[in-house]
Amino acid sequence: MIRRKFSRPMAVLAAAFGLLAGSAPTWAAWPERPITFVVPSAAGGSPDVLSRLVTNEVSKSLGVPVVIENRPGAAGNIGILQIKSKPADGYTIGYGNVNTLAVNRTLFKKLPYDVDRDLVPVAQAFDLYNVLIVPKESPIHDVAGLVAAARKQPGKLSFGAPGIGTTGHMGGELLRSMAGIDVLFVPYNGGPAALQDLMGGRIDYLFANSSEVGPLVASGKVRALAVSSTRRIAMLPNVPTLDEAGIKGYETVAWGGVVAPRGTPREVIEKLNAAINAALATPSVREGLAKLGAVPAGGTPADFQRTIDRENRRWGELIEHNRIEKLD
Repeated sequence: MIRRKFSRPMAVLAAAFGLLAGSAPTWAAWPERPITFVVPSAAGGSPDVLSRLVTNEVSKSLGVPVVIENRPGAAGNIGILQIKSKPADGYTIGYGNVNTLAVNRTLFKKLPYDVDRDLVPVAQAFDLYNVLIVPKESPIHDVAGLVAAARKQPGKLSFGAPGIGTTGHMGGELLRSMAGIDVLFVPYNGGPAALQDLMGGRIDYLFANSSEVGPLVASGKVRALAVSSTRRIAMLPNVPTLDEAGIKGYETVAWGGVVAPRGTPREVIEKLNAAINAALATPSVREGLAKLGAVPAGGTPADFQRTIDRENRRWGELIEHNRIEKLD
């Protein structure tokens, strides 16, 4: 009688354990097919090039192809929407950066995604810095000269950036705020167009990623006044930081990392995180990043979450303080 009394509950419990045991190998075997990696920008840009550098090694580590899918548009929002709309099974992940995970949350009146509800951080991949440059014929030779010129002629000097909400834009707004200058912002659809107008003398200065302008600085086609990091970068060791140049405490970081749809199993996130950290430790990736002016980051998903939260607060406050017009 006693055995009969407990036979049904025990059978149910045994079945439950059987289901749990049966589900474990599903994620233990992940990945079993190619992974799609969405980059919310066009092929050939900094996010694309840097992502390919890292994902090539991740592919080797996981033993399956990692296929880049470029989804540019709407300041990166189209690509992030693509990531969040896919099943949370680890087979679609992608690139998230300071723009899509932090700046856009305040800059846009309404986003088609919610960073906290729709995405989960996997790992921060790298930090990339901007370079403040002027045309080679410019009479401005340092940051002090730029600030002096802007104060002498309020509203006349113009700066460009490869798009609204980019770190080039935010970096220029931060300089405007910290230096107390009145300048005109000119947005461009991508870095090449902004660089072309700078070299043609149609704008006075530009904040652009070191990966894009390093060769131009080296060849003398543009003049570098400062870098946006708090320490000098290996690519441009003779170029001072903005902090060194008198804008104390200035820093902008074009950080980027990997995100997945919210609900992706913890085991998958852990595997991805380990593969990304292993990739960032390889000499080939570290050398490749250094050539592009980037610095490997790495760390846990929690580390990346802290970066996202901190930067969201920082740039949100700047957008509100500078009364930057919000986008629809």
